[in-house]
Amino acid sequence: MTSHRRPKQPNRTRVTVLTTAAAAAVALSANTADATPRQRLGKDEVEAKVDKLYEQAEQATEKYNGANEKQQKLQKEISAVQDSVARGQQELNTLRDALGALATTQYRSGGIDPSVQLLLSSDPDHFLARASTLDQLGSRQADALRKIQGRQRQLAQERAEATEKLKALATTRTELGNRKREVQGKLAEAQKLLNTLTAKERSALAAQQRRADRSSAERVGIGRQTPASGRAAAAFSAARSQIGKPYVRGATGPSSYDCSGLTSWAYAQADVSIPRTSEAQSGIGTRLTRSQLQVGDLVFFFNDLHHVGLYAGNGQILHAPRTGTVVRYESMDTIGGPFMFGVRV
Repeated sequence: MTSHRRPKQPNRTRVTVLTTAAAAAVALSANTADATPRQRLGKDEVEAKVDKLYEQAEQATEKYNGANEKQQKLQKEISAVQDSVARGQQELNTLRDALGALATTQYRSGGIDPSVQLLLSSDPDHFLARASTLDQLGSRQADALRKIQGRQRQLAQERAEATEKLKALATTRTELGNRKREVQGKLAEAQKLLNTLTAKERSALAAQQRRADRSSAERVGIGRQTPASGRAAAAFSAARSQIGKPYVRGATGPSSYDCSGLTSWAYAQADVSIPRTSEAQSGIGTRLTRSQLQVGDLVFFFNDLHHVGLYAGNGQILHAPRTGTVVRYESMDTIGGPFMFGVRV
């Protein structure tokens, strides 16, 4: 006899669990297959990414240099204002002491005149507004009061100026810290990428860097073309003596340099003071096209002008490239960013 009982249905919960597990297993295997090639970048990819990070670090370094220079300037200005306030307060105290002596003399002569009481007031501005009172003062007394009034106003202005500069200094210090962290973050990220390379790949990159770092003075025409001026020739000669010195963020020599640190140091050896940062250096002289460049001219790269070097002739520049490199010659066409213009100091 044929049974009409319906076949037992599988437990829905069990089906769902099995289906989900199967789907997850398929997805996992697919993801594993897809992820395997992407887990590790090749040497060329790492090198390209690291170069970009170093470029960004140099960009942040120039902004750091600018903030640092601003901080130093503000600190000097604040010190000067504070010194002036201290001197002014001393002068004010001396003027008040003189008026006190006058009051003592009058007291001994029979009492303090109301006009002298006015002079000793802590608020001479209020009483100076009363012109009729001034008429009661002798010329010596009125002159003394005006000096006190003028010194008080000047001190108030200087104190307000010092307060504003202190606020600007606090803002600048915050910016300085942000820029420093930005540079350090880029460099750490670059190092993390380099650490993913094999020992053989790292060795190949290091050898490649050493070849680039070797002095290329033997290249035809370097430094032998006409210099822009005697000062430019002296600056270029000074920079050339630093070939092989390492690039260090914020360094201005003589043991290490960043890009604008090298150019500012080189011109200082020629008794020419130029600004600290590449952006500021770009505005100090006559702008030049590539065809107008002469040895010793400043040359600027990238749209934001964050890299600068010295023109060396024959399409070459002498510069401090970036972290991990040394002062060296390099073709203008291999900097990594477009040449913008030159400047003749």
